[in-house]
Amino acid sequence: MFAKKPRTRLTPAEIQKRAGFGRDELQWVVDSLRDLSREGRVVRLKKNHYALPDGQNLVTGRVHAHPDGYGFLIPDDKGTADLYLNRREMRRLMHGDQVMVRTDRKRRGGIEAHVVQILERGQKRLIGTYTEIDGKGYLLPMDPRVAAAIPLKPSAAKLEKGKVIAAEIFRYGTALSPPEGELLEIMGNPDDPEVQVQSIVFRYGLTTSFPEPVHREIATGSFAISEGEIPARTDLRDLPIVTIDGELARDFDDAVYVQKTNRHYELFVSIADVAFYVQPGTALDQEAYGRATSVYFPDRAIPMLPEALSNGICSLNPNEDRLTKTVCMEINAKGEVVRSRFFNSMIRSQARMTYTNVRRILVDKDPECLDRYRNLVDQFQLMEELALLIYENRRARGNLDFDLPEAEIILDIQGMPENIVRAERNIAHRIIEEFMIAANEAVARHLKQQDLPLLYRVHEGPDQESLEAIAAFLLSLGYRTPIKKEKPTPLDIQKLLEACRGKPEERVLNRVLLRTMKQAKYQPENIGHFGLASTCYTHFTSPIRRYPDLIVHRMLDKALDAEKLKPSKREELSDYLVEAGKHTSERERHAMDAEREMVDLKKAQFMMDKMGEEFTGFITSLANFGFFVELDPYFVEGLVRLSTLTDDDYHYYEKEYVIKGSRHGRKFRLGDNLRVKVVRINAFRSEIDFELITKA
Repeated sequence: MFAKKPRTRLTPAEIQKRAGFGRDELQWVVDSLRDLSREGRVVRLKKNHYALPDGQNLVTGRVHAHPDGYGFLIPDDKGTADLYLNRREMRRLMHGDQVMVRTDRKRRGGIEAHVVQILERGQKRLIGTYTEIDGKGYLLPMDPRVAAAIPLKPSAAKLEKGKVIAAEIFRYGTALSPPEGELLEIMGNPDDPEVQVQSIVFRYGLTTSFPEPVHREIATGSFAISEGEIPARTDLRDLPIVTIDGELARDFDDAVYVQKTNRHYELFVSIADVAFYVQPGTALDQEAYGRATSVYFPDRAIPMLPEALSNGICSLNPNEDRLTKTVCMEINAKGEVVRSRFFNSMIRSQARMTYTNVRRILVDKDPECLDRYRNLVDQFQLMEELALLIYENRRARGNLDFDLPEAEIILDIQGMPENIVRAERNIAHRIIEEFMIAANEAVARHLKQQDLPLLYRVHEGPDQESLEAIAAFLLSLGYRTPIKKEKPTPLDIQKLLEACRGKPEERVLNRVLLRTMKQAKYQPENIGHFGLASTCYTHFTSPIRRYPDLIVHRMLDKALDAEKLKPSKREELSDYLVEAGKHTSERERHAMDAEREMVDLKKAQFMMDKMGEEFTGFITSLANFGFFVELDPYFVEGLVRLSTLTDDDYHYYEKEYVIKGSRHGRKFRLGDNLRVKVVRINAFRSEIDFELITKA
């Protein structure tokens, strides 16, 4: 990969001449080369020369900085190892930058990475606290990976030390000078819970407001269902169709209904017809594409679509006529879909059901709920029967079910966390999960059969390197990893998960295996979904909150209209899906990071009045600076720093998944039970530190 190759270096004028462009097209060539350079498709060298990346030992990727000044390049090509970036190279880089580096072999072995080009900046606006050093103002970033401190341009604003401020990068760092920021806003006190929340919202560039063109379109548009639309759709308003969601949900994407004839079931999954209201190219569509997903925090939501749509005309509210797209599946006694139909429809949801009330009907046999929903009880029992059949069918093909409990943060009326409990998962969750997966698969299969370009939801399985890395650790627990010549199958991983079910090591093994999994993403090439053991999968069931689903709805419209794509249109659409897949996957990860950080903040806020208290817990992860412990009473993680363990010199042995003392050999492993004390909390940075009391 790193062998030297002869370089083809050309100036814009030379490229113009070789390509046969006219003299008056030189500026166009220059502009095009700049665009290609920004995309990383060509590289700009010294003296205004350009070259192709594949001839220059070049690697592109994302920078992950370390607070101590060095960093790593995480390559875009997942088959390429991470590259170390020394402090000299990091002087003009920041955490999150997308860059291109040249790789050279050192004389004594190893690889040296040199930054050739910065393709995209990862940091544009920063949040942090204000301080002064030698009379000059500095921002101390909320994320310590960004920089230790960033000097600020002089400002007329009166700033107080310790206040939270927002700044914009005015000038990025060079080899000789640090970056410089410009004050945007004084946000307030870092101990103020709302300032803490708004800091995360700002840092991730999220906004609850919509631009004026979107408001104008909504104000001037008509969202009433016209009389002419009803005959063009299948009328399902007489069916006892219902929505089932969480207690706090306000946007209802999906409604379901089941009927049984002989030994076959007929499952109706009706999804809000967002594509009918959000037309391509409108300001509303452009804003939805930019956001790509709704973001859900414990105390608020930042929607992809304005409330008039997300909670209004698109939401399948009870006892209101709504336009939908319906997937009707015929399912046999083995839980297999034997036939599917797709059509535009109109429904009227008979009830806004919650997961809790469905559980009360099916599990608790609660008299009040049974009486209140007596007309729907038989329907819910039939749903349970069918959902379990579908689940067993998926389980037989290798569906992965990581049994890792999730935290639910209980808020008081002021929005502050008052408790953290295990989020409930009951039969109602299973019903909706199975029905939505079945509908997504049915749509994916149908559009593939119609030979229409599609944005698939894909999930790669773990690679051999990831499994080999955990082999020794799993063997120490008495388990063998499925390492063989062929790639592991979902059934291989499923057998491991089931082998440890109910045993003390279950939680540790589940976590370790989950970390070997790659992230699911959107792309137009179908490689299947490993986690669901599905050969053909897409996202169709949540168009109110996910833009990829809206894209799939539009493709289904083409299929319903029997639209034949011309080769030029197909090529244009395929190019669009490549870009849309990258964009929506990135936005999804961005939203997940923001949601995770907000949950961590709420956990830190919850622990503020527990300083000095002792708790039992277990080790969830290890690092060269310490180990993280999750408390048994709550789903709260904190760090025990190695620097606080004074009885020995401890070191992290990554391949063995162990932290061990060099003199006495005391070990700390994943899953070890401990007793710790809460010694430090920085809610603004969502940091919690523990002190080790005893080890079980």
